[in-house]
Amino acid sequence: MSEAMLSKVRKLLAQAEDPACTPAEAAAFTAKATELIARYGVDRALLASRDPATDPVGDRVVEVIAPYARDKAGLLAAVADPLRCRCVRRRHGSGFAMHLFGFASDLERVDLLFTSLLVQAAHGLAGTPVPAGEQPAAFRRSWLAGFAQSIGARLRAAETAAATDPGTPGVALVLADRSDRVQRRLAEVYPRLRSAPPRRLAGSGFASGADAGRRADLGGPSMGTGPRAGRVLGR
Repeated sequence: MSEAMLSKVRKLLAQAEDPACTPAEAAAFTAKATELIARYGVDRALLASRDPATDPVGDRVVEVIAPYARDKAGLLAAVADPLRCRCVRRRHGSGFAMHLFGFASDLERVDLLFTSLLVQAAHGLAGTPVPAGEQPAAFRRSWLAGFAQSIGARLRAAETAAATDPGTPGVALVLADRSDRVQRRLAEVYPRLRSAPPRRLAGSGFASGADAGRRADLGGPSMGTGPRAGRVLGR
């Protein structure tokens, strides 16, 4: 992502997090930041359709570490899918190695968003009390599931809006072709891939996590400066 675009996103999200900002103002700033990130993805896709060398298909491995590694991996998948990336979860020590496939610009967007959202999720969990009598780990897992679901829905809505902008005719075909190419790349590496069975979560934190996901800053003002709970491993 260009420094100019990143600077705009950081400024908008810093305004959204200002304690003096009203909820309506914060929502407007966050929506604008999300729009910029989605617009960047469309712009890069259109550029690559004319000059493929500017945005090649690639992959990277992100290590997702304990605690709550499976739930963090779910958040990564919720970010990756709307941004036209695919991921494969592999066991790695006490956590997971998430093998991501996508175009370079989309992998970059996933990395930036996931890093920020991990920090925001940690803050949200720390500020959410576990109900009396409930097992803390179960509550937190369900909270993270709700958070991831809301994030995925928000990102999908922003990407759809950017792709259907009247000012960019034909972009839907370009994006569909990119998704197909990413899927083919994944199938080449994992020809016998199987889907994991759905999880059953017992905690009552889903609604609270979903609400936090609806309020989360998509992009994060700490991008590039905050702690990273997902470490990129070279291939």
